[in-house]
Amino acid sequence: MAHSARLKSRVLAVALLCGAALLSSASAQRKSSLPPDPEPLIVTSSAGITEVGTLSGTQYRIDIPATWSGNPRRALVVYFHGYSEGIYGYHAEGPLNEQTQPIFDRGYAIIQSAFSTPGWALAEAYPETEQLRKYFLKQYAQPAEGKKAAKQIETIVAGGSMGGALVVAALELNPKPYAGGLDLCGSVGPTDIAFQRRFAWRAAFDFYFPNLMPPLVPTPPDFRETRAVRERVMEALKASPTAAAALHGLMDLHTDRDVADDIVYFTYVIADLQRRAGGNPFDNRNFLYTGTNPSSTTTDIALNDGVRRYPDEPAARDYLLRHYTPSGHLNRPMLALHTAYDPRIPGSTLAIYAEQVAIAGFSHNLVQQYVHRDGHCSFSPEEVGRSFDELIQWIHNGKRPVAGALPPTPHGSAALSSTH
Repeated sequence: MAHSARLKSRVLAVALLCGAALLSSASAQRKSSLPPDPEPLIVTSSAGITEVGTLSGTQYRIDIPATWSGNPRRALVVYFHGYSEGIYGYHAEGPLNEQTQPIFDRGYAIIQSAFSTPGWALAEAYPETEQLRKYFLKQYAQPAEGKKAAKQIETIVAGGSMGGALVVAALELNPKPYAGGLDLCGSVGPTDIAFQRRFAWRAAFDFYFPNLMPPLVPTPPDFRETRAVRERVMEALKASPTAAAALHGLMDLHTDRDVADDIVYFTYVIADLQRRAGGNPFDNRNFLYTGTNPSSTTTDIALNDGVRRYPDEPAARDYLLRHYTPSGHLNRPMLALHTAYDPRIPGSTLAIYAEQVAIAGFSHNLVQQYVHRDGHCSFSPEEVGRSFDELIQWIHNGKRPVAGALPPTPHGSAALSSTH
């Protein structure tokens, strides 16, 4: 048993180190030839300090509450934003969003990187945000006290949508700086599984509506998600209600609008991944299509017989597996919050990762909760704050949140968090 445990530990250490290196290599190469960064813009108000600048050519934003520097229990949130079809931009006088404002209101400093590339930017986002974290500690953790002060700052990692996947990557690859993580509507679990499903659904759409969308392999790299394209898909769905109903069942979606939005969005994502991977990483040859009709298999058989099957390119598939396939070694408490119905990232997304975590022996560090609402990341600021309070109680007092519906905030809970 002792030998087995030591072997498992060595294998895990190698996997984590290799994963960190793979995530950071592309970013490091890009930055080696960049010019020096300009001086950041720092704005001071009654609420605190906001700094916007660039590190190695990548924009960032830092927000520090007015009470933060004098607080003996200072705390920091490292925040990862979601999937973006363009480079994020920050404005020093612009507001925080509904996911970060409630955390700031509780007295936490917040740092966030824009990432140097759009799309599924895990390879860039992880090392660039880690660079920002180290910069923040150097600049604001009482530099005269050095590393001692930095170690006294409690750090939480949080993120929404694609940022949820980055929360997992941070807690698995580099858990040491973090006390815990908050995953909001996150694309958590193996990227390969979730994205292969999206590709298979787009191929099914082509079966029902041939030639309406651009080619799937390769998807044109200049494809853009526009209102005109979405409306063209909507018109096709309305004109063929039987085919539309089959797609509702297959994709587990409620409305034609959800189908149209997802099909167009998935097409952009497929193009993004094909471009990043240097080829087609998707393969639907072994995908068995089910669910097109709740009372008969006839339509499933017709789809499986008629849908076009595509092979992947092994090197491109390897890229998809690297960015990112979790190990399940969730080294810190992580609370995940989802809506009951999310047409973009299904609430069941966490199930596969939960199984990975259970197999690895870390189930005690994972809890999923939900709110009674439809939509992707459609949380209220109050709900984000309540979820954050639940995580902080777990970290500080060992009170593991109860899985299920997000409970009301206990009296005094928000006040306790704001002491940081």
